[in-house]
Amino acid sequence: MDLQDQLKNLFPDHEPSTEIEEVSNEPKELYIQKEPMICKFEKRKGKPTTIIAGYEGADEDFKILAKEIKNKLAVGGSFKDGEIIIQGNYRDTIMKYLQEKGFKTKRVGG
Repeated sequence: MDLQDQLKNLFPDHEPSTEIEEVSNEPKELYIQKEPMICKFEKRKGKPTTIIAGYEGADEDFKILAKEIKNKLAVGGSFKDGEIIIQGNYRDTIMKYLQEKGFKTKRVGG
């Protein structure tokens, strides 16, 4: 008994869909703003963090940007309250990456 037969036994009323969903692998264009994004370094609970704030576009675009940065640097981080929080002091690297993508950046603190 193959998988299809087992599924038919479990779900006899289910009709398999013949439609194929189109998945786009094209990178989404991000909104490039005129005001600079703020990159700052903080210590939270004794650990260094890099915080990026000041994005004026949609939150979904900012989440995509956060994911790109985390993948490029191979570090952990999160997106909270309109800020990207990256674990570690990667301020210079992130600023350089954002400038390559066409964003203006502003270094805040030390």
